Amino acid sequence: MTETTRFPKGPSLDRILTLELVRVTERAAVAAARLRGRGDEVAADQAAVDAMRSELNLLPIHGTVVIGEGERDEAPMLYIGEEVGTKSGPRVDIALDPLEGTTIAAKNLPNSLAVIAIAEAGSLLNAPDVYMDKIAIGPGYPAGLVDLDRSPLDNIKALAEAKGVPINEITACVLDRPRHARMVEEVRATGAAIRLIGDGDVAGIIHATSPDETGIDIYLGIGGAPEGVLAAAALRCIGGQMQGRLVINSSEQRERAHRMGVEDIDRKYEMGEMARGDVLFAATGVTDGNLLSGVRFGRRAVTTHTVVMRSSSGTVRWIKAEHQDLEKFGDAL
Repeated sequence: MTETTRFPKGPSLDRILTLELVRVTERAAVAAARLRGRGDEVAADQAAVDAMRSELNLLPIHGTVVIGEGERDEAPMLYIGEEVGTKSGPRVDIALDPLEGTTIAAKNLPNSLAVIAIAEAGSLLNAPDVYMDKIAIGPGYPAGLVDLDRSPLDNIKALAEAKGVPINEITACVLDRPRHARMVEEVRATGAAIRLIGDGDVAGIIHATSPDETGIDIYLGIGGAPEGVLAAAALRCIGGQMQGRLVINSSEQRERAHRMGVEDIDRKYEMGEMARGDVLFAATGVTDGNLLSGVRFGRRAVTTHTVVMRSSSGTVRWIKAEHQDLEKFGDAL
């Protein structure tokens, strides 16, 4: 286990919850990993949901799911508005994705994660399940260096200048979707490279915070709004810059956004507006990836790899755990 600490601030959430969150994502990851490569996205996602909810209900919190599996009529559990925990602790907002990258896990491809973030009640953006246009870079750059309202050329040029490298040494991470074809052409026209990913833009955005390890300097493009909030929570802990704007394509989506309290659907959200206050974030690898190793099943133990972060202290812990008490994973094994 290694640890890096920066920017100490006054904590608001009990620091014990930081390690408790690790148990939540570990259990979800193990449950999903049993079904990776089986081609059944629904089964893998349901296994992760069941496991994460079970573990969440053991935590000493009065939690409300603000980013979850969907609205109440769409998801039987971990739906938006569901209350979890023992109800005996602090009131907190919860954003979660029990299986970030369901397609990735079903195909046993890299970078599938079990992810959760918590913050004080009222601190996480209650984003509707629509698309969000996003841009993100890592820490160490002047504030406002990149902006959603600027062109890919302007953003990449500014980043290259700030980094002190030619544009052809910049790599942008983009979801491999038809909607991004034009943007990909624009980025490549600048001389920069593209790293296309099939799914999992929470991991994609986090990768942009450590370009020396991942080779990714900037994240660009449209992905899920709930995943945007989770990524913003992570960046609040490890540093960086991020902006997001909801992409509303129908009257039904507009009504859904208004129902969830979004008054200005054209608003450009800064990272600190999507995740405020003291934020805790945890992710456990389901499949191997640039960020985390996937779950390993041995004859006598299960090995997991988790990153857990806290914004108030700037602490990032990387935890490789060997679990010999297999009964705690219940039906997952």
